[in-house]
Amino acid sequence: MSNQPGSSTAAETDQPEAVEPTTGDGTAVETPSGEEAAGHADEGTVTGGRPEFAPGAIVLALISVGWLAAMLWSTREAIHSTAAGVTAISLSAYALPGVIAAALVTGATVALLATNRLGRATLRFLAAVGTGLLVGLVTAVAINLTYADNATTNTIAGTAAAAAIIGGAMAGARQARVVGAITLATLTAQIFVVLFSRVRDPLSDLFGAGETQQSVLDAAKWVSRTESLLAGLLAGLAAYLYLTWSRRRAERRDGAASPLRWPAYLVAGAGAGLLLLLTEVIIRIGGRGLLDLAAALSEADEVAQTALGTSRVDNGIWVLFVGALTTLIVFGRTLGPRPVDDDEDEPAA
Repeated sequence: MSNQPGSSTAAETDQPEAVEPTTGDGTAVETPSGEEAAGHADEGTVTGGRPEFAPGAIVLALISVGWLAAMLWSTREAIHSTAAGVTAISLSAYALPGVIAAALVTGATVALLATNRLGRATLRFLAAVGTGLLVGLVTAVAINLTYADNATTNTIAGTAAAAAIIGGAMAGARQARVVGAITLATLTAQIFVVLFSRVRDPLSDLFGAGETQQSVLDAAKWVSRTESLLAGLLAGLAAYLYLTWSRRRAERRDGAASPLRWPAYLVAGAGAGLLLLLTEVIIRIGGRGLLDLAAALSEADEVAQTALGTSRVDNGIWVLFVGALTTLIVFGRTLGPRPVDDDEDEPAA
């Protein structure tokens, strides 16, 4: 029986069939459903509707606070053990980078702990900045109350407070796990540098430091490069281990965790170097007066301050690139082979 015009059978027959999108070789392309697309859009921000949680924030905060206290105490002892004036200014300039780096990380970790449960982005950022401001005020008051009353005290206190506020603002970022990884990597690199100072002299002899000034400079350059290389390696490993641990903990707690893609690992691995370079920027802006006073003491002090500034920048760049490369390599080795669709193996008709 033929289909008559206007009949329901003819209408069903005349409707065009849905055509699946294909690639250039005719292979069908799978189109994600609405729920899957929404899941991919929200990937890496929240898990199960909850704000992203950075595990171990209290441990990071305690370690960074202890590290800041140790740096402030060692700087105070060094300044108080010398006569006021010329020597105090020189020692303050040498100690300033360590204090500023510790204040920057402490502001970030304490703010991360304070905002770990907050979900709204605006509220999280404001709370993080406020926490950094509080850490900065406490640090500045502690410096003014315990340091010797000289021209360097206010510079150290003000610059440290500014660094803590900047660190707090950093903790207001959406990716809390990445911020936690960056702070852990920076703490790892800083603690390693202090421990590495114990082997500087033996390594300098190993690299050929002799009686000539040129041999001493060449050996010091190789020692500095070795320190930066190892610090970047440890920072990259620390960042990767933290991100991996946080993902596994989220899976045990919630049954699922939003995976982080390679850009997050790249930023986390490079984070320690980025913070070191940011520390140098803060020093050259907020601590410019102290550095100028130290450089004006003598021609040798001017050369030393210039060399130290260049060395800190080089160290930050080395830690940045080595840390990022280390994290990406380790992350890449954990990726399995790409799944192959069975239809792709079938020969084309």
